Amino acid sequence: MHTRLLTPGDAAVYHSLRLEGLREAPTAFTASLEEESTTPLSEIARRLSPGSGRDYLGVFDGEALIAIARVDRDSSPKQRHRAHIRGVYVATAHRGKGAARQLMECALDCAASLQGVTHVSLAVTAGNEPAQKLYESLGFNAWGYEPAALIVDGVMYDEIPMTKVLVNT
Repeated sequence: MHTRLLTPGDAAVYHSLRLEGLREAPTAFTASLEEESTTPLSEIARRLSPGSGRDYLGVFDGEALIAIARVDRDSSPKQRHRAHIRGVYVATAHRGKGAARQLMECALDCAASLQGVTHVSLAVTAGNEPAQKLYESLGFNAWGYEPAALIVDGVMYDEIPMTKVLVNT
């Protein structure tokens, strides 16, 4: 397995895996399958372009994209010290084989490389124990609990925000 930044040339495989994630784990994402399935590949390619303000990462098993995540940062001058990891998904057939850890380590390296970033945040749906344990093992700490953060098919799901301090201030 190898991890790298995704490029506009990865738009089709990224979009396919993203839609799989939204279909297989709708409670893990704020976006919905309905809204993302109509996004044109040209828009996906634009998002994956350098300079978009977001870094999209992928783990590949040979030529197959098996895991994805996005790293971005706040744009406000008072919050530019915060980066976020979002949209983490590992294809079902590849879970439990180290892809998630490899992806998260790469995402943390990416966030740490952003000038001035001292904190990295993410959120996990309450009850997603494997993801929460992985994030904790990487140094993330839960700092709250947001009831009814998502509503999927009429069911409310809570979310646990987590932060990792990269540099002690």
